[in-house]
Amino acid sequence: MNSIFAGLSTTIFETMSRLAREHDAVNLGQGFPDDAGPLDVREKAAEAVMTGWNQYPPMLGLPELRRAIAEHYARFQDVVVDPDSEVMVTSGATEAIADALMALIEPGDEVVLFQPMYDAYLPLVRRAGGVPRFVTLQPPHWRLTREALDAAFSARTKVVLFNNPLNPAAVAFSDEDQALLAEYCVHYNAIAVCDEVWEHVVFDGRTHRPLIGFPGMRERTVKIGSAGKIFSLTGWKVGFVMAAAPILKVIAKAHQFFTFTTPPNLQAAVAYGLGKEDAYFTGMRADLQRSRDRFAAGLAGLGFATLPSEASYFLNIDLKASGIEEDDVSFCKRLVAEHKVAAIPVSAFYAQDAVTTVVRFCFAKRDETLAAALANLKGVARRK
Repeated sequence: MNSIFAGLSTTIFETMSRLAREHDAVNLGQGFPDDAGPLDVREKAAEAVMTGWNQYPPMLGLPELRRAIAEHYARFQDVVVDPDSEVMVTSGATEAIADALMALIEPGDEVVLFQPMYDAYLPLVRRAGGVPRFVTLQPPHWRLTREALDAAFSARTKVVLFNNPLNPAAVAFSDEDQALLAEYCVHYNAIAVCDEVWEHVVFDGRTHRPLIGFPGMRERTVKIGSAGKIFSLTGWKVGFVMAAAPILKVIAKAHQFFTFTTPPNLQAAVAYGLGKEDAYFTGMRADLQRSRDRFAAGLAGLGFATLPSEASYFLNIDLKASGIEEDDVSFCKRLVAEHKVAAIPVSAFYAQDAVTTVVRFCFAKRDETLAAALANLKGVARRK
């Protein structure tokens, strides 16, 4: 057995979902919405499977989807890419990340990772032969610092794996933070693999600015997006990769031996969806922000200290500030067993030097689901 994968423990998502089932708990652990997704996009997928092409599509993706991706990012983020040579479609963003890491890393290359991090990153980096160098971010603001980057970057740095907005922390990095990171990437001649799947799920009037748009980054950035997050269709697994042609050419060679292609009916539906009017994207954000605000207010009313949620489906609480002298893993196990609410300990997203006082809830749920969770959480916090 391969030691990297054989040595992995069961994911925290599977562990907490199993406990939620065992205790008949409200599951605010795993991050997927209750919403079925936009009807017109789903109808396009159904129509395409019945009347369209169901054999192998082109390896890089349907031309109509690649054009739609290029037009979408030019429209929303002023990112100009050639759909024929700088855009590729993958079976989800995780596959895109794996393709990029396998294509870009040689054994012994160093890869900068920011903790807390999506749990797929570290095993993929190690399987590609990369040597991880960690930047540990701290709540409540999770900011990048020159001191931390100085400690992580070196002459052996090949890749920086950067998640913005950052899922476990629900933070959208500022222009100042990103400019600092771009400075280091340029100085050390490193390629940034940017996991930006939450780019449309940002709140409070924010507009996502991608790292690829910062000075010196156009030719050294792999930008990755996800239709699943944009359209609340997490099971579809349709990802986007954008990069300068010399980089994308090599990533595509990795892609052809992972999945080769992605269901053509889903690609056709996503091509349609990316061209939807602005009202869809602003409305989606507004609905999620309403759920965030409702849940945050409910938690605060129960005595929990919440951390800022600037993006994603998630809201974090600070245990210590909530008067709870317990580590996050113990708290989450007690919470699901005694109070019938499943959450995720954020320490699960660290490889070392973990922060153990932050717990993550998913608020992308129906009002009645969030109300049930809040009812079960009464009396848990101890803050006066």
